[in-house]
Amino acid sequence: MSCGKSAAAALVDADGALCHLCYNRHRRPRRLCGRCGQLKRIARNARDGQPDLCDGCYQGPEAICSLCNRVRPCASRDEQGQPICATCYQRHRTGEPCARCGQTKPVNTRWPIGPVCQVCYTAVLRSPAECPRCGTLQPLIARDDDGVGLCGPCVGFATNYTCAQCGRDGNPHSRGRCAHCVLAERVSALLAGPDGTIVPQLEPLAAALTSLPSPFPAIQWIKESPNARLLARLAGEGQTLSHELLDALPPSRNQRYIRQLLVHTGVLDERHEDLERIPGWLEHELAGKPDAHAKLARPFLHWFLLRRARQRAATRHHPASADRDLRRRVSVALDFLAWMDQRDLALADLAQEHIDDWITGATSQRRYLIRYFLKWTTSRQLTRKLTVPSIPSQEPQNLLDEDDRWPLLQRCLTDNALPTDVRAAGAITLLFGPSTERLCHLTPEHLKFADKHAHLVLGRHPVLLPPRLAELLRHLAEQPQLRPQLSRVRPGPQWLFPGMVPGKPISTHGMTQKLNRHGIPVRTARNAALAALAADLPSPILADVTGMHPHTALRWVAYARRDWAEYLAARAESQPLKPK
Repeated sequence: MSCGKSAAAALVDADGALCHLCYNRHRRPRRLCGRCGQLKRIARNARDGQPDLCDGCYQGPEAICSLCNRVRPCASRDEQGQPICATCYQRHRTGEPCARCGQTKPVNTRWPIGPVCQVCYTAVLRSPAECPRCGTLQPLIARDDDGVGLCGPCVGFATNYTCAQCGRDGNPHSRGRCAHCVLAERVSALLAGPDGTIVPQLEPLAAALTSLPSPFPAIQWIKESPNARLLARLAGEGQTLSHELLDALPPSRNQRYIRQLLVHTGVLDERHEDLERIPGWLEHELAGKPDAHAKLARPFLHWFLLRRARQRAATRHHPASADRDLRRRVSVALDFLAWMDQRDLALADLAQEHIDDWITGATSQRRYLIRYFLKWTTSRQLTRKLTVPSIPSQEPQNLLDEDDRWPLLQRCLTDNALPTDVRAAGAITLLFGPSTERLCHLTPEHLKFADKHAHLVLGRHPVLLPPRLAELLRHLAEQPQLRPQLSRVRPGPQWLFPGMVPGKPISTHGMTQKLNRHGIPVRTARNAALAALAADLPSPILADVTGMHPHTALRWVAYARRDWAEYLAARAESQPLKPK
């Protein structure tokens, strides 16, 4: 009745006959598993003092596998009835040419079109289409003499892929229901409050989750993601969700994901997350610290660092993440206060020699950041005026050799084996050297397509793109997002390089890691690109084209031209003088 195959019946009732496979999938009773405690289908009934075991907990009877000769759970048998373990079964499972894709794979089912592999089986059932013969929306599992797809009933194949709950065709999931109905049930359980219902505050999130065009990834996310478990815990506690409630949680990736999910769907108001999450981070950092340190760190962050950062964020034209720098400055201040305690020093007793000792003992440039804390303490008349030496200027240490840069650029433009986003991001880095932050925040609005040429806007003036790079970026701008996109309450940008978090681009760390995995060293590639541009362009034009600060552009031009002059001088010295 369910699969349409001719097989021994495990159950015959008023609705028809069910084979053993369909009975196990749809009608086998569910009970509490004695091992995991969940309500699931029972694979082995309780006996001999052993509890009921579900499909996930029951591994099958142990026997000597006829192929590997090891004692293992063997739930399968070969044609002679000999036991086979799960590993050997998958390894030695024979296949047939799939009637849809033509590849030789293990057969998942047999339709009127012939044997079908697992990939094609899933693809057909999850994309029902209108049958040209009967006009109904069904999975097209048959073909006519001309090769046109048809539904099963039109060729006498009585398999039913209609949801028993909502009546939709295709996308079957479990117990005769489609994935859309299963997702709605899982979302209701996920967001249920103490009374078992979804509070009005979370209804926009519930609507966004249940309206996803492909419900299967969402079902998997609810089942396995730690983000979903955190969301379920917050909803189950019954408290009104707010930024303050999330700030009270320990900082983590899961907390940040849930916050952005709630902002994206309109449950929480949007805020400048890079800045506003720092106070919550500080409170967790102050745990176990002396009260005197906390009384200094809090006003230093709130009234000095964050105040200036918010003013800059309000006028900044380009994206920049300030949270890492601000956290580092606070951390250095806390380390400095601990260093003072070890020497029984008070702020009023600080002298220049103490600052010199602090800097001298540094193993990195991190300690130079104490200048911000001392600037604040001086303005508050907590310390006398003290001088922190400037960070020693350093020139780029690692540049990608030109003999490596151009072949790598050629690979990004021509190698179809690389992912499209890696090719585009790598080519932009190798050509123009933008910061990773600016690269990640590119949108289709940064692309300007004309009849013959395409341009990319990184600074004030657009730069001409090579045709192949222009096509890669056009493809990224026009292709549908690979990850399912939740409906957004407020309009937001469409990122060329979307990230894992809803509504956010890929992180700078994620982009760097992705490019490095594919053999594109970001730091050295960016340095080489900027050095090449600085050797050919005056600093004002370099700043306008790349969007960098004019002072930074000036230093790059000075470095590139000095390096070029030294190269010419070295080359002249190495060449012998020609006789006159």
